[in-house]
Amino acid sequence: MVPVLVAGDAEVAGWALELGFPSIPDPDNTLNGAAAAGARWATVASSSWIVLHSDLPLLTQPELDEVVAVVSDGGWVIAPSADGGTSAFGGRGEARFAYGRGSFRLHLGRHPQCQVVTSQGLLHDIDSFADLESARLHPRGAWLSEAG
Repeated sequence: MVPVLVAGDAEVAGWALELGFPSIPDPDNTLNGAAAAGARWATVASSSWIVLHSDLPLLTQPELDEVVAVVSDGGWVIAPSADGGTSAFGGRGEARFAYGRGSFRLHLGRHPQCQVVTSQGLLHDIDSFADLESARLHPRGAWLSEAG
């Protein structure tokens, strides 16, 4: 798998390219549209895909490896966030995305073949200041205080 950034901003897309990552445009500036564009890009390239959100400050490499292993073995994977959202979702081929409130339940209903993966790093996403403060106070989140 190759990381690809779906960007709605030309400056962000340029930054990704400078770092050596392919970038494709966000077709409609929504999370569902961006996820579908990335999955479509991977499908055309005969590759599997994972939508992984960037607001997971407690995620560790072994937790990410578990998600990648499921998809690398040809399976479908989904990881819930603590608030009922979807932190990671992946597979091979087309998907019906349903990001928003209660997305984990909706995604799993649309793709019951998914293997559910849970871990501290995938459960703890940042959707509010309270989430950020909670992550900062967690032992894995000490780096957040150092980041300013």
